[in-house]
Amino acid sequence: MSALLSQPYKGTRDYYPEDKRVQNYIYEVWHKVTRSFGYEEYAAPLLEPLDIYAAKSGQEIVNEQTYSFTDRGGRVVAIRPEMTPSISRMVAARRQELAYPARLYSIADFMRYERPQRGRERQFCQLNVDIFGADSVAAEAEIIAVADNIMKEFGAQPSNYVIKINNRKLINFMMAQYLGLDSVQAQLMIKLFDRKNKISDQDFIDQATEIFDEQASDGIEKIQKLLNAESMADLPAEIRDSSSVREVQELFTLLERAEVKSLVFDITLMRGFDYYTGMVFEVFDNHPENNRALFGGGRYDGLVGLFGAEPISAVGMAPGETMMELFLKTHNLLPELHSITDVYIAVLGDTAREAGKIARDLRKAGINAELDIIDRKLDKQIKTALKKDIPRILFVGEEEVKSGLYPLKDLKNNKEYKLDFDHIVELIKE
Repeated sequence: MSALLSQPYKGTRDYYPEDKRVQNYIYEVWHKVTRSFGYEEYAAPLLEPLDIYAAKSGQEIVNEQTYSFTDRGGRVVAIRPEMTPSISRMVAARRQELAYPARLYSIADFMRYERPQRGRERQFCQLNVDIFGADSVAAEAEIIAVADNIMKEFGAQPSNYVIKINNRKLINFMMAQYLGLDSVQAQLMIKLFDRKNKISDQDFIDQATEIFDEQASDGIEKIQKLLNAESMADLPAEIRDSSSVREVQELFTLLERAEVKSLVFDITLMRGFDYYTGMVFEVFDNHPENNRALFGGGRYDGLVGLFGAEPISAVGMAPGETMMELFLKTHNLLPELHSITDVYIAVLGDTAREAGKIARDLRKAGINAELDIIDRKLDKQIKTALKKDIPRILFVGEEEVKSGLYPLKDLKNNKEYKLDFDHIVELIKE
């Protein structure tokens, strides 16, 4: 029998302690910012019935990307590929009991069977932030403000990223009224716009021509006018005067008051999911080495109603941990992260009992202390502390036990101290 592979399943990754430090740092910022806006944490099952994704996420998610199977009870289930249907189901289940606006968030893992590439994995973690029961664009403004505050909390400058905004109502108006497409053509054109930045300009024109069919000449000319518009003021008059454009203008006003600066209107922004009903947005990295969408969100008012409850308005977003990590590394924004262990206790001579008591007392004082328990030479104990990136070593030998003064080496700052127990606690806590 051949040896088992030591590599993880394709499209997934192992998180060693140094990787978890980065992930936990990202989680801490997410928790801090979302809670500062009054959002409460929730959790949902890893498995859901497949049909809740078939209803609204889009056929690509269901047919090509879900990990689905029939369980032993004959039920067709899926490992969740996203959270929006799950939280909509949960809100529907307690429609009458929740206080509105309901502000909810979660940090959870998901799986999608897609081609692994830089920043995109088959198993991935996302922050999900949603507000239910707020009908006005103030809800979109708040969710986008949360996104902007997350970026700022990570140390990003307004020039590092841009928040692109569009409106699905405007998109639908544009497809039906301005471009004159039927429902099938409109869906094809929306999918094409969604891929615009991933294909060449000529491929885009060729595919758009096929969708228009007989009206191709006039249609392509109209699309060029849309693409040439650098702001809402540059849009063709019949679009510029629509109520959906006024909604976007109101959103921009609210965001400017909230001191969100990195904003741009983008008529080509579609967002892939079928359930969006209003405003949509994406946060883009401006760095030339990582010039791509980081995360996005939007309004999805119709989803809760699919679960038999009275419909309720909803706006949400979902930053991914891997994309966030890439952004931080690209812009050199990751702080120096060390082991969560505060001190390594090196045992010298026959002092294991005394060193054990010191370790227990340090832990009682709220300090994370690792104790050597395998009776090794001092050089090997020091190597262990260095390899684990533990910032301090406390030496416990017979002389130290007698005197009550213990050498403490600060590896980070290259300083040495000789202190009693109380002062060791005080120094480490500082």
